Amino acid sequence: MENIKTIKTAILSGIGIAGSAIANLLGGWDTALQTIIIFMAIDYLTGLIVAGVFKNSQKTETGGLESRVGWKGLCRKGMTLLIILVATQLDRMSGTDVIRNAVIIGYIANEALSIIENAGLMGLPVPKFLQNAIDILKKKSEGESNGN
Repeated sequence: MENIKTIKTAILSGIGIAGSAIANLLGGWDTALQTIIIFMAIDYLTGLIVAGVFKNSQKTETGGLESRVGWKGLCRKGMTLLIILVATQLDRMSGTDVIRNAVIIGYIANEALSIIENAGLMGLPVPKFLQNAIDILKKKSEGESNGN
């Protein structure tokens, strides 16, 4: 029994160290990073629900779940994190935090739009103020990326 606790502690410690190293590479575990990770998870989960429960996915011929589409979605989310890593390194080189924040805000807006699309595919009405907030985020990220 003591052996199992030791192994469990070692595994959890390893996961904790890896997680903190990844968060550090992505610029720290701040609100921006937390938000993009949460939105990515919600988007993926709602996409699974649209395909698996509602059979209304626009990404497959049948509208149902397809492992290849799910894998592509995870690969895109992984690539998003890699782009955030690149933006973070560019900021570290230039001594700013503008590039990373603009990239994250842009991806947050994109994930939010996808979540809203998924809600629509489930037949849920989406409040107008939420659509407006996402539009503001998109404009802000476009303005920062254009140097405004």
